[in-house]
Amino acid sequence: MSPQEVATQVADRLAIADKLYKYCRSVDRLDVTLGHTVFHEDAVADFPTFKGTGRGWIDFICVEHLNFLHHSHQVTNVIIDLHDESHAGSEAYVTAKLRQMDGERLMEREFCARYVDLWSKRDGDWAIDRRDCIVDFSATREVTSLGNDPRSARDRSDTSYQMLKGL
Repeated sequence: MSPQEVATQVADRLAIADKLYKYCRSVDRLDVTLGHTVFHEDAVADFPTFKGTGRGWIDFICVEHLNFLHHSHQVTNVIIDLHDESHAGSEAYVTAKLRQMDGERLMEREFCARYVDLWSKRDGDWAIDRRDCIVDFSATREVTSLGNDPRSARDRSDTSYQMLKGL
């Protein structure tokens, strides 16, 4: 493999990983516009609570997340399989924690899942063609809050938007 081919593969892997991270950011900051960039317009999404288009999923989940006080998604153990110069598959483990009040009790839902994705590069941009979200296990528990940072916001007023000018 030539140095140029290696550089291209590294760039492709980084572009795909960047979209995985932007997906988490989009649903945690309720940034629909950013979330739409993760999926091609004709993408399919298959989640336990939703089956439809990828961008339809973003629209749906950002509204659903308004029912929660806080939520945080992290992806880890990312495996990217480049099939060729414009197609790839990936698996990323995700942990999502969501908090909401149930009467006087603060409840936390935790999901341990995997995003299994098919990707394509169109007009130089990697995005998802198909996402299957497989929930391996989940739990609900009452928790006690240790406090929240007032700089955290679920919109563009979040401090991070001041630092990340390109989003």
